[in-house]
Amino acid sequence: MNAEQRKTWNEDHKRMTAMILIPQEHKEAVALLLRQHALLYAAHGDVDGTADYGELILKGTREEELRHYPVKSPDTRNSIVWHLWHSARVEDITMNMLVAGTGQVLDTDGMFQSLNIPFSHSGNEMTEAEMAKLSEEISIEGLLAYRRAVGRRTQEIIAPLEPGQFRRKVDAGRIMAVREQGAVTEKSDWLAKYWSGKTIGGLMLMPATRHNFVHLNKALRIKSKLQRRR
Repeated sequence: MNAEQRKTWNEDHKRMTAMILIPQEHKEAVALLLRQHALLYAAHGDVDGTADYGELILKGTREEELRHYPVKSPDTRNSIVWHLWHSARVEDITMNMLVAGTGQVLDTDGMFQSLNIPFSHSGNEMTEAEMAKLSEEISIEGLLAYRRAVGRRTQEIIAPLEPGQFRRKVDAGRIMAVREQGAVTEKSDWLAKYWSGKTIGGLMLMPATRHNFVHLNKALRIKSKLQRRR
């Protein structure tokens, strides 16, 4: 996804924002949402010959660059692997626990163990020591498998949504489950409060698409900066 393609992604996201809560626009909104989301993920291959954004960032990036922490950047100190992990965690929590009302991808088939880190929350409000530990120890193979699985699951959740469902508010009981299961820490409870005020459409616009896009943008800038030093 080059600069022009990222610009198009942004324009399409604005168009999706304008239509997603209108039931009469549901079919077109779902089609656009699925495409917007797929462009960010290796799980779905190319879309109309356009390489996905995540794959672009990983291509030609050395492991030490993926793990580099702290990063000296105006908008982040976090490593590329942290950005990939955090965006996948937030998507997993919101799409599965809050939208679908199911368990997380993280809790299936040894997925958590495959990451090789002790953190199962969203990744918000981590200490510098925790950031350093995650950046150093996370299994990149496990991370990529997790990210792909989260992407596939989100597509499965989006596709069958019915007209009007995007307008529904997040269920309070599901927010409580997020807290009880430790998907957000006490220090980052502001995130659960933020999600509690969202509609299903709002979650699709931010965690599932825009949130991923923002973190992938940061990861790409980190990659570019580190590779200029080679």
